[in-house]
Amino acid sequence: LRVLQDDGIERARYDKAHLVPYGEYLPMRPILSAIGLSRLAPGDIDFWPGRGPHTLDLGRFGKAGLQICYEIIFSGQVVDSEHRPDFIFNPSNDAWFGSWGPPQHLAQARLRAIEEGLPVIRATPTGISAIIDADGRILASLPMHTAGRIDTVVPKAHAPTLFARHGNALPVGFAVLLLALAIAFRRRGR
Repeated sequence: LRVLQDDGIERARYDKAHLVPYGEYLPMRPILSAIGLSRLAPGDIDFWPGRGPHTLDLGRFGKAGLQICYEIIFSGQVVDSEHRPDFIFNPSNDAWFGSWGPPQHLAQARLRAIEEGLPVIRATPTGISAIIDADGRILASLPMHTAGRIDTVVPKAHAPTLFARHGNALPVGFAVLLLALAIAFRRRGR
């Protein structure tokens, strides 16, 4: 994705970091190609992933964290914490997900808004476009396969949440704590 100035000069650029397996690259290409399964992905050349989340300065429109399509599903990997954006922009073409995918994809975007304390702008030509506030509430939306536009003010971001500051270390820490408690209670019951 490229952000261009009025004179056509590139102002900023984002390259997708989480590529779609079998769509944008073939996992284990040497092995699958050797056994004749290279046709599982279109073409013989894989896309290269970008460097990961980073914030694009859009001038008067604020600072955007970009998550192209399904990148938004990766908890803890959607925002450059060093350069926190004002909102997350999630352009996506959900056509290949069928009718069941867009509602799930929207739900994942809502979860990222809550985790990061950031609003999400979701724009799709075929899925569900929406403005989601930093609490995960859908403020405005367009249903699947509906042309239109959403005219609204982008909601304000919250201060970085506990999750935004510590990421997936929190749920992993809680899981380890619960496991330790389960072991301790089991030993005490013997």
